[in-house]
Amino acid sequence: MDQKRIGRRLKAFRKLKGYTQVEFAKELDIPLSVIGGIERGVKPISDELIDIVVHTLDISKDELMLHHEDN
Repeated sequence: MDQKRIGRRLKAFRKLKGYTQVEFAKELDIPLSVIGGIERGVKPISDELIDIVVHTLDISKDELMLHHEDN
């Protein structure tokens, strides 16, 4: 699991759905620093939190975890 890629995708989907980091952290009932760390790729995201995030953003786990080559 590429933490940085997941973080970038989480940030993109969060913004697409109209959440600020503060609003999203509140919605998930987790500290703002956790969301920031995940989006920057410095904190790993747990499987449990992934499930909550995809449910909250109404996306599939595959959409968040998308694995492909950029080249």
